[in-house]
Amino acid sequence: MTPTLRVGCAMWAHPPWVGRYLSPGRKGDELAEYATWCNAVEGNTTFYAEPAATTVARWAAQAPPDFRFAFKVPRTVTHDRRLRAEAHRDVAAFLKAIAPLGERIGPVQLQLPPSFGPDSIDVLARFVAGLPTSHRWVVELRHPAFFDGGTSHRLADDVLARAGVGRVVLDTRPLYAVPAASDAAVEERRTKPRLPVVTDVMGDEPVVRVIGGDEVDPNFAGLAAWLPDVVEWLDAGRRPFVFAHQPQNRFSPSLARRFHDAVRELRPNVTPLPEPVTVADAGEVPGQAPLF
Repeated sequence: MTPTLRVGCAMWAHPPWVGRYLSPGRKGDELAEYATWCNAVEGNTTFYAEPAATTVARWAAQAPPDFRFAFKVPRTVTHDRRLRAEAHRDVAAFLKAIAPLGERIGPVQLQLPPSFGPDSIDVLARFVAGLPTSHRWVVELRHPAFFDGGTSHRLADDVLARAGVGRVVLDTRPLYAVPAASDAAVEERRTKPRLPVVTDVMGDEPVVRVIGGDEVDPNFAGLAAWLPDVVEWLDAGRRPFVFAHQPQNRFSPSLARRFHDAVRELRPNVTPLPEPVTVADAGEVPGQAPLF
């Protein structure tokens, strides 16, 4: 089987991308063009609300068969119910809502709040044990006790491993490696924790979210640090997802493609990305040569 690396961004529609990655006048149809730049997306919109049937139908009409959505489960499950009570009912409703996307649904993400800590291990264990096996699941933990190699860390890993659930990597090292250059970067630091990178329990579809700063080249250096791991995963038959983030996300599609190109230089047999849509007034990414 040809190795496939999925790369993408947090969203597929972003005003600063119009004229660079997306054609003007495409509001509501941006996904089709974004899918020529990247072959996956986090689709953070679902974290805030379950999508309407008409919205999902529009996504299904625009996304090509080999595209993958790595949606986040709505925050009602993770932050409001905190995996208790009716959380499984909400999960079932969410999966039903996105079902028309079929095979284009990649690993489904459960992003837990920083306050979800060691005292909730039993809750986590019960919840993940009851997740439907029809989908692949990954959990983003944010409490520091799950990253220190101690008892709670080991217990969380055991709970997830038994359920066949992977841990999402939130790599904020590039974000904190440079001074905050914008209000958006300051806010990003406020909301994105500075935690160690843990890769022991990631499953067959490792999910890495690399959070960088505003500048392109330091941001890409943070992505490039993952090249050895990604190549190793691909060689082992795993199917990694790598998502590029910036505080303002002005150039994240280029960063994602640049990372994919770097992997293909090491492993030419990796499935290539589509040819990106040509946008008439697209300019170069500052600080580097043209990517294409």
